[in-house]
Amino acid sequence: MTDSQDTGTASATDEAPQDAPASPAAPQAAAGDTPGPGAAERAGGNPVVRAAPGTRTAADVVPPEVAARLTRCVVAGGTSRSSGAENGGGRTANHTPFTGEKLADLPESTPEDVATAFERARAAQERWAKVPVRQRAAVLLRFHDLVLRRQAEVLDLIQLETGKARLHAHEEVQAVAVAARHYGRKAPAYLRPKGHTGVVPTLTKVTELRQPRGVVGQIAPWNYPFELTVGDALPAFVAGNAVVMKPDTETALTALWAREQLIEAGLPEDVWQVVIGEGPVVGPEVVKHADYVSFTGSTRTGREVAQGAAARLVGVSLELGGKNAMVVLHDADLDKAAAGAVRGCFSSAGQLCISIERLYVHESIADAFVERFAARTKAMRLGNALAYGADMGSLVGERQLETVTRHVEEAVAKGARVVAGGRPRPDVGPLFYEPTILEDVEAPMAVCGEETFGPVVSIYRFRDEDEVVARANATPYGLNSSVWTKDGRRGRAIAARLRTGTVNVNEAYAAGYGSVQSPMGGMGDSGLGRRHGSEGILKYTEAQTVAQQRLMPLGPAFGMDDEKYAAFMTRSLRVMKALRLR
Repeated sequence: MTDSQDTGTASATDEAPQDAPASPAAPQAAAGDTPGPGAAERAGGNPVVRAAPGTRTAADVVPPEVAARLTRCVVAGGTSRSSGAENGGGRTANHTPFTGEKLADLPESTPEDVATAFERARAAQERWAKVPVRQRAAVLLRFHDLVLRRQAEVLDLIQLETGKARLHAHEEVQAVAVAARHYGRKAPAYLRPKGHTGVVPTLTKVTELRQPRGVVGQIAPWNYPFELTVGDALPAFVAGNAVVMKPDTETALTALWAREQLIEAGLPEDVWQVVIGEGPVVGPEVVKHADYVSFTGSTRTGREVAQGAAARLVGVSLELGGKNAMVVLHDADLDKAAAGAVRGCFSSAGQLCISIERLYVHESIADAFVERFAARTKAMRLGNALAYGADMGSLVGERQLETVTRHVEEAVAKGARVVAGGRPRPDVGPLFYEPTILEDVEAPMAVCGEETFGPVVSIYRFRDEDEVVARANATPYGLNSSVWTKDGRRGRAIAARLRTGTVNVNEAYAAGYGSVQSPMGGMGDSGLGRRHGSEGILKYTEAQTVAQQRLMPLGPAFGMDDEKYAAFMTRSLRVMKALRLR
């Protein structure tokens, strides 16, 4: 995920990208909203970027014909409906967090529909795997261009389905484009046959092949509906697999738009199947039929997915929760660190697995840092417009709002202090909550150890590096962390001591995530496996060794008896060690 711009620099009237609509699009404001400031804003709350009168509504972006076009590929409508609605097979809907209004009616898949999706995918995968890898990779490069050319369409969908600010939605466009380019260029090298030294050099010729696993079952979350659906599927496709995907119902339109573009770029339609439905109904069925499972979501559900995959002896990759730490050393550039903390804590309203929820600041500069960080946080502009300009958008659902509210209110009741934010903003939309900074947070406050997954960060002060490393590592999670210092060597040394899959020095998360040649994933309760780089594509393959023996067998030959053969092999092994063969 590439770096976003500093907050506080964009304007609602800034020039839009060339491919953006001529008029900035925005959904209607929440019921009772007015063009003027709300009570919370007048009382010193975060300012609001308000949509101009007459701009487009959600109905303009997703009219019935668009919803029908996007959802026609969903495998649903199976004949077995006798078991009732609890087994799917009906209709459902998704909604925009900005206002709560319905976006589209969606078909629900039954367990039988999931089985049908896998049958279609298996038949298509056999044909797709025979396509030369360079031709498969070319599909990704064409997809890259289509995404950038039509980004305004998907930015609208991402915003409407997640409620995030447009700049944060654009991070998804950046991440998908980077992954498409990387695997479009590097897949042939990652997947090419590799020769290895055989047991007897020159006499044993060994080749390592990479075979596709077959049909990958992908269960994707709601928070990054573009990047964590098609972005994770691209390496699976170019490796020769088919995919049966279950996107989150509330953000399914974004994934379906991505599928349209990838098919236009040359992916055969049946290679990517989509099923929609409640997680407890559809999710286990995906795991039940898959040859490999890719899951991004909560640690609790990830354990269930892993157990289901293990029972069938199929592989699984899991990116799960995090309680990510940012460490600000005494020699850090405070202005840059404060700006980085805003990005790291409040991008996508904190609904990002790798966002920062624990902020450790050296006691010698803590007051100065908090002053700068709080000033930037209080100046962040909230907004629900389909246009650039807002610094933060909405939470995605009632459950997230309830968790954020509970964590903040419980912490304050037990002695924590609100430095900034700390309240919902229904004047902007039903699920808005101000970016919030807490101090004096201690266990057993829930916000201290539980993942909030919202715009809340707790500040802790520390004295020395050993202390802060121990405190940062004192969590079962291990997804992402961040170190800020003017001494790069020192920052990297501390980074190596942190038990997280990615560590960013002088950045919050984007440097590690966006460097797609390198692996990204979690340690501990934050998951298994990696995305990006060679691991991100090779996990979707099975390694196959083909060994050809030439001239003589690996056994007594040329008149040797057992004893002479054993002596011959003993001498050969000593020679191979002397020649430093591996």
